[in-house]
Amino acid sequence: MARVAFIGLGNMGSGMAANLAKAGHDVRAFDLSEAALEKAEKGGCLRAPSAAEAVAEVEAVVTMLPAGTHVRSVYEASVFGKAPTTAILMDCSTIDVSTARDVIAEAQAAGYNMVDAPVSGGIAAAEAGTLTFMVGGTDKAFGCAEPFLEIMGKAVIHAGGPGAGQAAKICNNMLLGASMIATCETFVLAQKLGLDPQTFFDIASQASGQNWSMTSYCPVPGVGPETPADRNYDGGFAAALMLKDLRLAMEAARSVDSYTPMGSHAEELYTRFAEALGGGGKDFSAIIKMIDDSWQSDSSAASPPPGVRLG
Repeated sequence: MARVAFIGLGNMGSGMAANLAKAGHDVRAFDLSEAALEKAEKGGCLRAPSAAEAVAEVEAVVTMLPAGTHVRSVYEASVFGKAPTTAILMDCSTIDVSTARDVIAEAQAAGYNMVDAPVSGGIAAAEAGTLTFMVGGTDKAFGCAEPFLEIMGKAVIHAGGPGAGQAAKICNNMLLGASMIATCETFVLAQKLGLDPQTFFDIASQASGQNWSMTSYCPVPGVGPETPADRNYDGGFAAALMLKDLRLAMEAARSVDSYTPMGSHAEELYTRFAEALGGGGKDFSAIIKMIDDSWQSDSSAASPPPGVRLG
């Protein structure tokens, strides 16, 4: 078994670190949050007093951080030159492609193998060890990272060179965000046209309109398998995080002059829902509450788009 540093113990990182510990690895965990450190200890990890001390004499480093600025800062200040160059570096954060490529280039220049390995699956999958990893990096780096990632996920896919994991993640989530909005719109329209939601689900899930947002993550309570919609849209994948990913996708699209009208409109709608209407803490499927006219807002909120009323 290996000694592993895990830096970033939020909702996703805590479950991932615990699964590495359950597999028998010696996990040295660090986070700025005392509560996160206590949870990591309960999950079988050892508390490290700092990120730099966590990476000392390890065979692998895993980071799960909020944004590209945090990733760059942690690696430059606490990992490069502190961790052995034999350690495989794995950043599982969802960040912009350019920062991922820059940090991996710095790692390679310093003699390290490193991958960007963002995840899909949410908190439940992080805890269950059933995440999907989209991995960018050289063949050698991927080979070094794969045994560790397999402990935390059900699928580990080599997407290509440095930054390819981030590219795959933001493209996937742009598709997910746009398809969820379309799914919400169709359920609302179907009901207003007199169709029972379960009946519409039974039809569309077996027809050409079938998609993951409908069949696996239905935004309508009581329809299809259990989803956050059945728990008042609590848990799952927060709308604020979906908005973060959509903004990363739009940033990437602008950098390569790619026309993404659906992605752009999805970003606009999630901005309104998460920020102007205060829905950022709810699951991203809760955007149906804005579309079906039932979302409540105070008078200070921005005006809804045409056709949408705020209760």
